[in-house]
Amino acid sequence: MKIAGHIRPAGTWHETAIDRVVLDADERHRRRVMLTGEEGTKFLLDLDRPTFLRDGDALVLGDGAIIRVVAKPEALVEVSAPTAQDRLRIAWHIGNRHTDVEVIGDKLRIRRDHVLEEMLRGFGAELTPIEAPFEPEGGAYAHGHAHSHGHGA
Repeated sequence: MKIAGHIRPAGTWHETAIDRVVLDADERHRRRVMLTGEEGTKFLLDLDRPTFLRDGDALVLGDGAIIRVVAKPEALVEVSAPTAQDRLRIAWHIGNRHTDVEVIGDKLRIRRDHVLEEMLRGFGAELTPIEAPFEPEGGAYAHGHAHSHGHGA
């Protein structure tokens, strides 16, 4: 059985990948799981601790071969607001509901949720439905990130 027990962060590897796995954000938060690449490569992802895999990361098999991680596009809504104060209020309400969120410049991205979207409109948010890879923030208690991608503010 092939085993991937090591991750090389996106941008740090240049080898040709033998296969790729396309995973949504939930599927990319893993420690141990059987996976099958698009070309049929079956392998066990076996990490020391739960880790959030990022788009472009390399999963390294025991023989050194590379499986590329690809973030699957998801149904999201991009949230913006006219003022910094409005954006802060909206961010607080999203966080208060323990909703996964991605920060993109001065906009937020969340998964589509009609109840949450209606609430945000009530706070003056401008919402734009999109289909895109989702890379949510890890949160204050997130552990096991294999590496940093400079997502600081």
